[in-house]
Amino acid sequence: MASLADQLLGSLNRIAKDVLKTAARQATGTVRKASGASRPASDDRHAPKLSVRYPGDFKGRPQITYAPHTGKTPDPGEVVTAWVPDEADHKQGKDHPVLLVGRDGDWLLGVTLSIVDREADAEPGRWVTIGTGAWDARRRPSRARVDRIVRIHPDDVRGRAEKLDKTRFDKVAAGIRKTSV
Repeated sequence: MASLADQLLGSLNRIAKDVLKTAARQATGTVRKASGASRPASDDRHAPKLSVRYPGDFKGRPQITYAPHTGKTPDPGEVVTAWVPDEADHKQGKDHPVLLVGRDGDWLLGVTLSIVDREADAEPGRWVTIGTGAWDARRRPSRARVDRIVRIHPDDVRGRAEKLDKTRFDKVAAGIRKTSV
């Protein structure tokens, strides 16, 4: 049986190795993605190096799925952080929380979340209120934009906030069904 001193030294050794690994990753500019793989960090926040060229927003009525589960890959029903391209220029965009609602081949389909009160300038049915969640550090009320479905490559998910409960997910799904053709 190891002495208390040996156990303490073993624990300190493991901690030191973890710290060194983290420092090496930061020094080489490698970041960890939600899928468990790694890639070089982007120098420009507004034009990240995406895994695959963006094929454009999803058009039509998606097959909406609620299937969140704990695992390495993001799933429909989860809120993730991902780079969302501007509608007018897909080379421009920024990170947003995105509720994943389905799949299109290798791509995840999602709707962006916003904390901004857009009801004053939004067309009726464009936004669905979903309440608060871990995707906003200050837990402000959020809305999901249901008239635009973006494609997200799983390797381009930057983080995962939480799974959305089924009741709120179904509210968003109903909004998508009303606006999609």
